[in-house]
Amino acid sequence: MASPKIFITRPIPDSVLVQIQDECDVDMWHTSAILPPIAEKIPPLDGLMTYGHEPVTAEMFDTSPNLKVVSVVGVGYDHVDEDAARERGIALGHTPGVLSDTTADMTWALLLASARNVVPAHNHVQVEKQWHYYDPNILWGYDVHHSTIGIVGMGRIGYAVAKRALAFDMKVLYYKRNRRHDWEEELGIEYTELDHLLNVSDFVTLHVPLTDETTRMIGKAEFDLMKSTAILINIARGPVVDHDALYNALKDGQIAGAALDVTEPEPINTDHPLLDLDNLIIAPHLGSATIQTRMKMATMAMENLFAGLKGERLPYGVVQPPE
Repeated sequence: MASPKIFITRPIPDSVLVQIQDECDVDMWHTSAILPPIAEKIPPLDGLMTYGHEPVTAEMFDTSPNLKVVSVVGVGYDHVDEDAARERGIALGHTPGVLSDTTADMTWALLLASARNVVPAHNHVQVEKQWHYYDPNILWGYDVHHSTIGIVGMGRIGYAVAKRALAFDMKVLYYKRNRRHDWEEELGIEYTELDHLLNVSDFVTLHVPLTDETTRMIGKAEFDLMKSTAILINIARGPVVDHDALYNALKDGQIAGAALDVTEPEPINTDHPLLDLDNLIIAPHLGSATIQTRMKMATMAMENLFAGLKGERLPYGVVQPPE
């Protein structure tokens, strides 16, 4: 019996790859310089493992009659047509939970770096080589402790961000479609409507999934509500923030700063005006990028892949195989 044919869209850890190769006929894309040709690779496949956010569409599914499972290495699966997978009996899995603390850590890395001018300070000393004497009047930032943080999207990552905020003696506000009274009681955090959160928060962090409802949920009207000293952190998805409105808010001093781990498009165009701003930090989507977490993600994706190939329930399934 022939081994199942698998395409993996980015390199995964060798120890996980070897286990998949023991069971499957594996083709893995080895370069990030050229996007993986999923449409070209998918027709003969039994399984697809995506490690990135290139679209996997209904049209692609229609060219792949033997496809049983799409296994996403990551918690977000908005790049895969979920409805089309369900209609065609194709299982879909992702890797939830494992990256919550790691992504919360990255949120705090961006928040602290923005508040305390870490990147401009680095550039001043190591890039521009301008630190010739101690000057107490440069690069003043903002206190994080005892300030107010507004968390937009209170899932696992938002919860982990809130726990870290309490260690800084911050007042924690959150906005979510469905209130979490249990977390309010457990952590001592407060629910509020989005407009009020934006109006009173010193730091606003975004952790919502990308949906029609959340696309460009932060735009000109929302920036109009924010403090001139506020800092915005987006570690959710790029389209959650209107980039033109963000540029104007930062350029005009409507808000003090921002830090993005995600952009639209992604990667952001090299001539985008946001790249010319000195009150903005952009990271290349590093939210879950630690050795430990990426290894766990790859292992979970492998478990989903193997289950889907066998027609069994995926341990971390979004769409399960047909009964």
